[in-house]
Amino acid sequence: MSGQDPVTVMKQEVGRAAAQRVKSGAIVGLGTGSTTAYAIQFIGERIQSGELKDIKGIPTSFQARVLAKQYGIPLTTLDEVDHMDVAIDGADEVDPNKNLIKGGGAAHTQEKIVDSLAAEFIVVVDGGKLVDKLGSTFLLPVEVLPMAMTPAMQAIEKLGGKCQLRMGVKKAGPVVSDQGNLIIDAKFDNIADPAALEKDINNIPGVLENGLFVGVADVVLVGEVKDGVPSVREM
Repeated sequence: MSGQDPVTVMKQEVGRAAAQRVKSGAIVGLGTGSTTAYAIQFIGERIQSGELKDIKGIPTSFQARVLAKQYGIPLTTLDEVDHMDVAIDGADEVDPNKNLIKGGGAAHTQEKIVDSLAAEFIVVVDGGKLVDKLGSTFLLPVEVLPMAMTPAMQAIEKLGGKCQLRMGVKKAGPVVSDQGNLIIDAKFDNIADPAALEKDINNIPGVLENGLFVGVADVVLVGEVKDGVPSVREM
């Protein structure tokens, strides 16, 4: 561990802290992103060691599904369960009321379905994701049906957002979600009422879901590096 970058160690420790909260017999929502990937790894290690038994995972993305299989976590679907005990997922921004912006990985639609259904939703982030107001540092992702891209952008701009279509990296053309849709990233100078904006955007025809997660998070585990030493605290 001593040879590792402190930020990487901190992300691992946040993931480990979340994985430690999972109990045997739990149905677990498996989130998306770099910090959540460590949580998936540590849940898998606890299963392999025999410390955790009868776990079933519900992935929120293709990435989460691949990692769960890699680390030996049995998977199920929302069709096959009648409840979910806990979900672990990251966030791109967290405000003081535990409201989130998610969707940096273009998986926020599946994430919102799974995270909202969990009896306990644990958010894992590094301290740089904490903001006084949502929209301060991160654009708001909105998933839209391809045919609705232009009218949806016009409607979002009427709500005060400056829109851009998310383009692929190492791919010609736009980012396409796991559902086959496009992602609009909207810059809002001031999100005064996240709950109202979440509803207003989702009421635009052709919008599938946006990255505002209001009143969903129960626990926020924050990783920080101070004087080169990683630590984890609960917000």
